[in-house]
Amino acid sequence: MSFLRSVAVLVGGTALGHGITAAALPILSRLYSPADFSLLAVFASLCAMLSVAACLRFDIAIPLPQDDWQALSLLALSLASALLVSMGLLVFVLLAPDWILARLKVPSLRPYLWLIPVSVLLVSVYSALQMWFVRQKSFSLLARSRVIQSTASAGVQVSFGLWTPNPAGLLIGHALNTGAACVVLGGRLLANTQQRAMLCGTTWKDLKYAWRAYERFPRYSTWEALCNSAAIQLPILLIAALAAPAEAGHLMLATYVMQAPMALIGSAVGQVYLSQAADEHRHGRLNTFTAGLLHGLVKTGAGPLLAVGILSPAAFSLVFGPQWARAGELVAWMTPWFIVQFLATPVSMALHVTGHQRAAFLMQLVSLGARVLTVWAAAGLAPQWMPETYALSGFAVYAAYLLLVLRCTQVDARAAGRIIRDNMPLLAMYALAAVAALWVLRALQST
Repeated sequence: MSFLRSVAVLVGGTALGHGITAAALPILSRLYSPADFSLLAVFASLCAMLSVAACLRFDIAIPLPQDDWQALSLLALSLASALLVSMGLLVFVLLAPDWILARLKVPSLRPYLWLIPVSVLLVSVYSALQMWFVRQKSFSLLARSRVIQSTASAGVQVSFGLWTPNPAGLLIGHALNTGAACVVLGGRLLANTQQRAMLCGTTWKDLKYAWRAYERFPRYSTWEALCNSAAIQLPILLIAALAAPAEAGHLMLATYVMQAPMALIGSAVGQVYLSQAADEHRHGRLNTFTAGLLHGLVKTGAGPLLAVGILSPAAFSLVFGPQWARAGELVAWMTPWFIVQFLATPVSMALHVTGHQRAAFLMQLVSLGARVLTVWAAAGLAPQWMPETYALSGFAVYAAYLLLVLRCTQVDARAAGRIIRDNMPLLAMYALAAVAALWVLRALQST
């Protein structure tokens, strides 16, 4: 399957899945309060931060080996690590709930603490299975799994919201998002007799060999992933604990909206990029391959993100209800950050393909310190500006991360400048169209 066709298949499934989520959001924003979304923000941040390293990053190594036997050994290592980490979290949650809640300062999370290790396990297993099918280039299956994810999650959240006015539906629906996909992908893997036999036939010797061959992933990439996730999630926990009670909820909805176009194109492109980057690197074409991909990302995604950022302050109260106007303001602040993240994230796996795990880890460590310290400083100096500070720090660290990727893939400054220059007229058209639409919305709201 060609690169463009693979991307089209994944984008199609992701588009339908996010279409379901987008249709549900105006309903959810009226069934649940900003305080409920604030609790979801804390829950989702904890799950994201803990699950990203539960597989010890053996999951992202699955597409890299030349033979399936070693890839299945990496899959087995990923699943075993996820299970052990989740069991450890469950024990910790059961033994020390008061200690956890005292530090999070979110007492309403108590009834749902048990759901955190369950969600971490589901997210981790899904990540490992997803990477196996990325290796197999089964992009149509991945596309179907995304539709099922969104349908299950939105269905549960809306149903619970209509049934009972508490945030349980938001949290359970969030956990079932990846749970449904695990059933689909796991069922397909086990239905393949040859792959099932190879997986079940994996020995301790195979696991030890795979560990030694890819030990750089748990040694460096695990900490890199933890720092990357913590740099995003820890400030949200700080905002939930130290800012106004509903601020994290507004931030959560703003993030949902901004991540829709990113997930629509960026995640699909990133998975297809990873499936081909190792071969391109072996043939000495990774710089050209990466530059071409970035050119396409700017052309297809940066413009829509820019337009959403311009329109959001006026559109949010109309679409989601007047209590969500603050979320629209935050989207405008977050737009530069998400544009740069949209460009950096799909090609970030090049650091692992080229063996720069240590550089990636150091970059994420610096990013973590910078983002947490800036938000912490804002909490002491101007608490009302904590979300805006978080957005600006996001732009700074992802811009630095993108520069690191360009250097490690040997994409020179002239190629990067050409990407910006060639797409500037298109970006200007998106901006002008968004300004015109904003003027119309303001006029309608004033009448």
